[in-house]
Amino acid sequence: MKIDGVAWRPIWAEEDGETVGIIDQTRLPFNFETKRLARMDEAAEAISVMRVRGAPLIGVTAAYGLAMALRDDPSDAALGAAYDTLHATRPTAINLRWALDRMRGALLPLPPGERFARAWTLAAQMADEDVEINRRIGEHGLGLLREIADRKGRVNVLTHCNAGWLATVDWGTATSPIYQAHDAGIDVHVWVDETRPRNQGSFLTAWELNGHGVPHSVIVDNAGGHLMQHGEVDLCFVGTDRTTATGDVCNKIGTYLKALAAADNNVPFHVCLPTPTVDWRVRDGVAEIPIENRAPEEVTEIDGVLPDGGDARMRIASPGSDAVNPAFDVTPARLVTGLVTELGIVEASEAGLAKLRAKMEAEAIMLS
Repeated sequence: MKIDGVAWRPIWAEEDGETVGIIDQTRLPFNFETKRLARMDEAAEAISVMRVRGAPLIGVTAAYGLAMALRDDPSDAALGAAYDTLHATRPTAINLRWALDRMRGALLPLPPGERFARAWTLAAQMADEDVEINRRIGEHGLGLLREIADRKGRVNVLTHCNAGWLATVDWGTATSPIYQAHDAGIDVHVWVDETRPRNQGSFLTAWELNGHGVPHSVIVDNAGGHLMQHGEVDLCFVGTDRTTATGDVCNKIGTYLKALAAADNNVPFHVCLPTPTVDWRVRDGVAEIPIENRAPEEVTEIDGVLPDGGDARMRIASPGSDAVNPAFDVTPARLVTGLVTELGIVEASEAGLAKLRAKMEAEAIMLS
C-alpha cells in the first residue's frame, strides 16, 4: 500500500542483506518513523513493545529475528535460545509459533555454516507469501462487498482494531477486501472502532485508510451496536490472532461484543484470516487460548499531540485507581457468519474447518 504516493511495507530487508527495517508503529499516527533492527534481541523488543504488531507481521519479524541470531551464532544452542526468546514475546498470536516452527524445521537439518543464508532467504519468502495470501483474502471478501453494492449502492463496513497492511506485510486481512473494493470503484465507507486501550483503530486503521483515500469515520467502541440498530452497518470485517479447529476466533478485546451486537441485528460478521492463523491443536477458544494481559498503564494513560505539535502522554483515569488490561477476547463460532481465507470462505464450524484443512493439505500448506 502507499504513503503519500510511495509504496511501503511495514518490514523490509535492508540492502546489507543482514538487517531489516520497520515502520515504528508506536509512533503512528502523529509521527512517521522507521527503525533498523540489527540483532535478534532488537526484533524481540520490537514485537514485545508493539513497534510491529498484528499476527502475520509478528511471524515475519520473528523469522527475520531468528535469521539474525544465526548470523551471529549458527549453532543448535543459539537456534534454540533464539526460538525461545522470540516465542515468549507475545503469547496469543499463533503465527509467531507457526513461523518459528517453520524456520526451525528448515534449519536444523542443515550444517551450521549454511543456516544463516537459508534463514534469510526463507524469512524473505515468508514475507512475500504473506502479501499473496492477503491479496487472495481480499479477492474472496470482495465478492461479499460487491453483492451488497449491487443491491443497495454504498457499503458500510464496520471493523475493529487494525487488521490492515500495518498488521501484515501488505494489503491486510480485514482491510484487503475494502482496499480492493475501493480500487474497483465500489462506494465503500468504513466505520473505524477506536479500539481502546491502544487505539489501533483510530491511530492505525484510520491512518491507513486516509492514506489510501478510503472514506471512513472513527467511532467510539461502544457506538457499533447503535449503528447496527439503525441499519448503518452492512457487514463487519475483523481479523484474528488465533482461530480454533472448531471456528472460535480470538481477536482484539471488544470483538466479542461486536459479534453479539451483529447477531442481535442480523448483520453478517466475517473474520478474515490467513490459514497460518488456525491453531489445529485447540478446540475450545475460551478455555484453551492464552490471553495476554498487558500493562495497566495502557488503560490509565494515553498518547496524544499537543496544539503545538509536541508529543504528550497523560493520565486519563482517576489517580490511584488500578486497571486490568486483557488484550484479547474469544468470539464463539456460533456468532461468526464466515471465515474469509486465501483458500475461500468457509463456515465457522468444525465441519467448515475440516474442509479448510483438506484444502490446505491438498496444496501442501503447513499446518500450525
